[in-house]
Amino acid sequence: MNASDEKKVVKTWSRASTILPDFVGHTIAVHDGRKHVPVYITEDMVGHKLGEFAPTRLFRGHNKSDKATELQ
Repeated sequence: MNASDEKKVVKTWSRASTILPDFVGHTIAVHDGRKHVPVYITEDMVGHKLGEFAPTRLFRGHNKSDKATELQ
């Protein structure tokens, strides 16, 4: 990745790949099941897996109206 010092986005489907020190400063597009999520690699991410930074589910929160009806 650092041989030519290019900063282009690299697409990957491998969420289980470990982030190596060579990846720092690059952007990797990790597949989340629907699309590729761009992840900019920093030094703190070294040793983690790529999939940790591309969530597969969207949490929209709990329904507010259900809480109000339970209390009454």
